[in-house]
Amino acid sequence: MAYVAIRGGGSAIAGAAQALELLRARSADAQRPLEPEAIADQLHALVSRLLSEGGVHHPRLAALAVKQAAGDTLEASFLLRAWRSTRPRLGDLTADTTRMRVIRRISSAFKDVPGGQYLGPTADFSHRLLRYDLLDESPAAFRAALEPWLAGRSGRPIPETFPKVLDALRTEGLLPPRPTGDPEPHDITRTPLSIPAPRSAALMAMARGETGGLLAIAYSSMRGYGEIHPTVAELRVGYVPVFLPHPDTGELIEAGEVLMTECEVVAMFGKHDSAGAIDAGKGGKKPVTFGLGYGACFGHNEVKAISMAILDQTMQQGIANGIEHPAQDPEYVLMHIDGIESMGFCTHYKMPHYVTFQSDLDRLRTARKNQGQP
Repeated sequence: MAYVAIRGGGSAIAGAAQALELLRARSADAQRPLEPEAIADQLHALVSRLLSEGGVHHPRLAALAVKQAAGDTLEASFLLRAWRSTRPRLGDLTADTTRMRVIRRISSAFKDVPGGQYLGPTADFSHRLLRYDLLDESPAAFRAALEPWLAGRSGRPIPETFPKVLDALRTEGLLPPRPTGDPEPHDITRTPLSIPAPRSAALMAMARGETGGLLAIAYSSMRGYGEIHPTVAELRVGYVPVFLPHPDTGELIEAGEVLMTECEVVAMFGKHDSAGAIDAGKGGKKPVTFGLGYGACFGHNEVKAISMAILDQTMQQGIANGIEHPAQDPEYVLMHIDGIESMGFCTHYKMPHYVTFQSDLDRLRTARKNQGQP
């Protein structure tokens, strides 16, 4: 692919930036500028998406990115990821989600789960009707919305954390045992992603992937382009503590917490024979168990976590039994879910391509001339 250097045009580029700023500030006489705190609180779903796709948990800067990008999620994620690349690295940490301070926790596999089900904040059961009262909302309306919650705060206390639903299935032998001697996780921000990719690299790529891209490919598997129709064993949203080593003693101390969404799905995995054994591909046969798919990402983003878990299991299936559908192909999935990379390649078509297009014109004119066409 060839490009040509462009000289001049600096004033036009500066004018384009000014015009973009004008779009953002054109109603300054009638409205107050958006505060990042207000964006982080009232557009929390959008900010959660950026925390994940930007690959860094910083709600205030995610809100700033929303403001700067005028709500363009891909551009805002790009801004956040670019900022992340300038930060020093403190170390490699592992988040223990069993210690999550849960605000929402459900299971579609079991009605009664240890610790109970907590619907928490969700729009799953609401009517998708526009609330016209939000067109003229006031601080007093905010306070009125808080009063019932504050009044009922002394109700049944929520446990500090919950046991994992899948532990019971694993104890019964219905899930593969936990791997021992886990290898060092593959960090795609330090070592480029390559195919074949270890599962840790695939999970990290999906954790930073674009929500819509993950959903689209996972939906192809849900519709039948694959053999997976999973059940959500557990979906949980909450705050996971982050521990850092003390600079003097080296002892791990809690430095804060991050909002995360975690999903584990189970499904029949593999091809079974009449004896009930599972075809394990090149490894022969082993006792039949459920397959497990895992998804986790920053913020409150349930669609992304579920899609990620489905694709995790779908790709495992493709690796074990042969790739028959796009969602089973790790190369297809992992190379097409990063929204920032996809956006970059798409928008590069707006850059000058004068040399390549002139070459195409010359070839077309020559071909027409050789065929006797005018």
